[in-house]
Amino acid sequence: MKTFLIEREIPGASDLTDDQLRGITTTSNDAVASLEKPYKWLHSYVAGDKVYCVHQAESAEVIREHARRGQFPANLVVEVASVFDSTGPRALPV
Repeated sequence: MKTFLIEREIPGASDLTDDQLRGITTTSNDAVASLEKPYKWLHSYVAGDKVYCVHQAESAEVIREHARRGQFPANLVVEVASVFDSTGPRALPV
């Protein structure tokens, strides 16, 4: 599977409560299950009015289909080309 970064514009995202985030988690997991395709949600970050997600799937179209089924915005879907941190380059998530 390929790794993708998804940018979701959600006004007031930083004000979402833990219960609201749990609800989003449930909706996302249900959408993943309905795809019947390889798909993995690695993690997400909330910053300002945006949520940044890292997911793995076969293609950007599968990512967009997950967003449609979960009724999430997917303003940007881009394949991750490489990963690095304070120790330098490292392998993409598996």
